Amino acid sequence: MLLDTPQSVLEQRRHPRVRFDTLLPMKIGHLGEQANAGLENLSLGGLMFRCNLMLSVGETVGCEFRVYNSSVIDVTAAITSRVGNGLYGARFQAGPMSQHLVEEAISDAIARGKASILTIHDLEGGKVMRIVGALTCATKNDFMHALTRVGLYALDLSEVTRIDAEGVSLCELAVAQYGVRVDKRSECVRLAWQNG
Repeated sequence: MLLDTPQSVLEQRRHPRVRFDTLLPMKIGHLGEQANAGLENLSLGGLMFRCNLMLSVGETVGCEFRVYNSSVIDVTAAITSRVGNGLYGARFQAGPMSQHLVEEAISDAIARGKASILTIHDLEGGKVMRIVGALTCATKNDFMHALTRVGLYALDLSEVTRIDAEGVSLCELAVAQYGVRVDKRSECVRLAWQNG
């Protein structure tokens, strides 16, 4: 199962955070108001979204969204954080069916290379960053944070399902300037690196 990844050093979370290659449209409902919003990232436990409603930590909202071609996911969530104006983190208050829909949508998006999970693991040689799903320009900030702040020994690219030119450039930078090893590569990574 893709979502059973070990705990990340970058994110001390119960569930890994999934990033998408585009902002996904969603609707937020709160106290009779409804607003269009954008889904930033998602996990089995919650989500981060952008919205023009003024929400406070502790308030409950209704969230309705799709992850690309998934079924509509309609869940209740409690606001857990607010970053600046309009960026909110929320924890799901969902039942088993909603959790199943979220898990299914995440797995499909990762398999299609439209979403990414980056995790850091302590192994014998040092810290290894494992990337599952897409390695694209959308993952650049997380990739560079791990490379420059955490310090990596190796990259595990065995579960990358899509890589673009920016993803190849990030890997080449890690190898050339930071001495990071890349021992495990998926077929799409091997092909892109050869042709890059």
